[in-house]
Amino acid sequence: MIRVLLADDEPLVRAGIRAVLAADPEFEVVAEAENGRVAVELAAAHRPDVVLLDIVMPVLDGLGAAAELARTLPDVGVLMLTTFSADEHIAAALAGGARGFLLKTGDPRDLFAGIRAVAEGAAFLSPKVAHRVIQQVSGDRLASAARARGLVAGLTAREKEVLALVGAGLPNAEIARRLHVVEGTVKVFVTSILRRLGVANRVQAAIVAHEAGLV
Repeated sequence: MIRVLLADDEPLVRAGIRAVLAADPEFEVVAEAENGRVAVELAAAHRPDVVLLDIVMPVLDGLGAAAELARTLPDVGVLMLTTFSADEHIAAALAGGARGFLLKTGDPRDLFAGIRAVAEGAAFLSPKVAHRVIQQVSGDRLASAARARGLVAGLTAREKEVLALVGAGLPNAEIARRLHVVEGTVKVFVTSILRRLGVANRVQAAIVAHEAGLV
């Protein structure tokens, strides 16, 4: 039996969710709350396996309640169930301690799957939310790669060679051996590379090398 606490400021929404969960004997609704503050208090009293939180609620919203539950009751799984799917809401919910994010407009089967996953300590995102997260992550990576390639484009061919070897984790002595130059020359190159890339150290330069595809 998976024990669930519902938190939504609309009684009809809570009744609908309760009815859906009642169709499966695996789930039991142990308490209901009309705002995030009451949800936190009831979670402390009932210790449910999963708390279903709406985002927009009075007194304390779902994001605030999720963060407080993650801090005070880390063993209780938090699953956001909302009509709001803006990127900032998704990011804030997951960063604040929620283990999952579902849309009220989704398939009821997603609700069952999400509660089971969160109760088992795993994470769950509804398909539409997962698609948005993947797009965001991919976009961030593409932006980082484009920025890195732009920085590297300003280097000479020799500096790119040195940067690639720095990115591979080689020390100056080994770089000098591979390029058939003295170590002092490598130090000069590395200093120039750091300055031209606008980075503070070799680690940051190595990250640029990887993001630009030199390694």
